[in-house]
This record gives sequence, C-alpha cells and structure tokens, in this order.
Amino acid sequence: MGESTRNNNGVTGNIVNFMGQRKVALIFSAVLLLSSIVSLAVNGLQFGLDFTGGLQIEARYSESADLKKVRGVLAENGFKDAVAVNFGSDKDLKITTQQDRVDLIKAQLSKIVDGLSSENITVNQIASRSDERLPNGGLIIDIVGDSSVSNNIDRGLSDINLDRYSLTSVEEGSFSVISENGIQVVTETLVANTLMLSTDGDVTIKRTEFIGPQVGDELRDQGGIGLLFALAVVMVYVALRFQFKFSVGAVAALIHDVIIVLGFFSIFKLDFDLTVLAAVLAVIGYSLNDTIVVSDRIRENFRKVRKGTSEDVINISLTQTLGRTLVTSLTTLLVLLALFFFGGELIHAFSVALIIGIVIGTYSSIYVAANILLLMHITKEDLMVPEREGAELDELP
Repeated sequence: MGESTRNNNGVTGNIVNFMGQRKVALIFSAVLLLSSIVSLAVNGLQFGLDFTGGLQIEARYSESADLKKVRGVLAENGFKDAVAVNFGSDKDLKITTQQDRVDLIKAQLSKIVDGLSSENITVNQIASRSDERLPNGGLIIDIVGDSSVSNNIDRGLSDINLDRYSLTSVEEGSFSVISENGIQVVTETLVANTLMLSTDGDVTIKRTEFIGPQVGDELRDQGGIGLLFALAVVMVYVALRFQFKFSVGAVAALIHDVIIVLGFFSIFKLDFDLTVLAAVLAVIGYSLNDTIVVSDRIRENFRKVRKGTSEDVINISLTQTLGRTLVTSLTTLLVLLALFFFGGELIHAFSVALIIGIVIGTYSSIYVAANILLLMHITKEDLMVPEREGAELDELP
C-alpha cells in the first residue's frame, strides 16, 4: 500500500501509493460517468415544482397531521403526484403538486359528477372582463355529458364552492356554468375539503400559490447557465493560479462530480428542485477547495523534491494532504448525516445531494484531478519558476 521515503527527497515517512491504483480508479469513474449519462439521456431528471410549475399549498391542522393518511387522501381525490411534508411543525404541511388549478377542478368534477370523465370537462379561468355577469372575474365551466346528469352537476357544484353560479343547458348533453367565485377561491376550497378527509379536526389553508411553467423554465435555464459560468471561472482561476494542466484536471474533477450527482438523482428518480441545484453548486465549491489544496501541495513538491518520478511526487503530495482531507470530509459528513436523519423531508434531497457530492468530491480530488495531471504528462519543467531578465547581473557583487 505504501513505501518509505528518505531525506534525499525532503520527505520522511510512509507514502501511500495512490497513483498505483489510478487505472482501476479510471475504470471506476468511467463506469459511474457512463451510467449517469445513460440515465440522464433515458430517464432525465425528475424536476420538482420549482422547474415544472404547479401548485404549492401551505396548510395548518388543529392537531398533528398524519402524513401517510394525508398522502392517501390526496391521491384518492385527484391530486396526482402530490407531495406532502411537514413544514415547521407536525401541524403545518407543505403540499406540492405539478397539476395546475384547472386540472384539479376537472378531477374534482369528474369525481363528483357521475358518468363524466376528465376528458369531457373543460374549465377556463376568466381573470377580468367587462361583463355585467362577471364584473370582478370568475369561472366559466363548459361540461359535456349525458342530459341525465344535470341534477348531479347541480348538486355537486356547491361542494367546490361554486355556490354563486348559474347552470344552463346549451344543447343536449352540453352545459355551461357561470360562477362569480374565482379560481383561487375554488382551489382553496377544494384543498380544504380534501384535507378535511384526513383528520377529525380543522384545517386552515394559509397560502395557495401557483407557479407557472414559464417561471420554472426560466429558473432551469438560469440555473444551468450559472453552473456553466461557475465551471468557466474555475478553469480560468486555476490556470492563472497554477498552470493550464492543473486547470484541466480541476474542471474535469468538477464536471465528474456534477454529472455523477445528477446521475444519482436520475437513476433513483429523486426530485430535483432549487435546493438540490444549490447543493450541486455547493459541491462545486467544496470539490474545488479540496482540489486546490492538493494542487498547491503538488506544485510545491515538484519544486522541492529533488528525486523521483511525477507519480512519486503526486503520491507524496496526496499523502501529505490525506489527514486534512479526511478530517474535513468526515466532519462535513457528520453534519450532513444529521441533516439527512433529523432535518425533515423538506431538506432531504438537499442533504442527499451534498452527501453524494462530498464523497465523490473527495474521491475526485485524488483520483481524477491528480490522474489528469499524469495523463497530461506533468513534469517539473511545467512548474519551473521563470527566470527574471537581468537576474545574473543582480547576483554580481
């Protein structure tokens, strides 16, 4: 595993032969990268509400909420792929669904009105119009169905807070509902009525917010641009601070880390939201810091160690920084494990992304960044300090 060096190299002690396993590490990294890229190409990322758009609801229960029961009730009542998590306390819930408000109303009407399917219901929001019937806006609902269901329609509309409405038959099997209540009021009523089925107490809807898909697209694009910009700045900084070969190794390590973290979320189909994107950016910062520490020691030892190959110098440098790397990584992991187990579901994906990123980032600082240096044939000549013009004259008495 290691070999002893003597003072003729300026170093004493046991040196771990990290680079002796570089080919195995290269194959391991290639397998991880290939798996991640294939999964990202086939499955993609399961974007959260921040990117796809949808509803975000905050509700408060009068007693502790049973999350399992809440999720079951939501699924049974037309809230497809709804996610319910505690938000601050066991009485406060945050519910997200990628459905928009119109889809929810369709699903509720489909359930309430017998014989109708969601494909036969069209719901349009009238935000504002100069109409005597809807001076402040409201809803117009066109329902297509059997003429025998008109009584069911009339009876069921009040269940979704459409108590101020008129129901008219346009033609046989076609009905028109004009309601004074806007889509926000109807949506909050739908959510409250549904959540009431999961408790014997009371439920208060604190906030209902709709995130449009256009906002989600903008967040996704800006996040991607931010990620690419961070990598470009890193490459320029490392090239100026060290040497071009070091910048290639650093950026390769960062790209390696980012792709593997994204691949993990793709393979296991975990929600990718803004908190995960923030975690990925944090992983870039952590991995870069670790890589710079290692690179600085490698550069220093190339100038200081008189004998030995490039592989020997890199092994010496990695061994010297190993203690610092392990202490930093382990203490960071302890905090992240605490967040993972006790931080609640709201930051679960965030802590998972950071845990994977810290582990992979530590590995890449050793077996990707340093490996790239050997593949690019780093030598002492690459790191020689350029002589100043007139240096010989300065040395004359």
